Amino acid sequence: MALRLGTDVCTALTDYGTVLLDQRSGEYWELNPTGTIVVQTLLEGGEQGDAVDALVTEFDVERSQAVRDVTALIAQLRATGLVV
Repeated sequence: MALRLGTDVCTALTDYGTVLLDQRSGEYWELNPTGTIVVQTLLEGGEQGDAVDALVTEFDVERSQAVRDVTALIAQLRATGLVV
């Protein structure tokens, strides 16, 4: 399930993570390093499982927690229209 950003969404890397800006509404969201890894993995064509694997590899997190976190982030990004 690769994702792509909505047509009106742009990103910027920061020292802390990634900022997503919805140019339609002017709202922005800041992703922490964990969220950044998830989004980058999915935008590069990875599947949800690849994002989970990336979190487990990069951070000291249980696989079950990584699955919940990735699922929740994807749901939030879709609900806000940031990704399709």
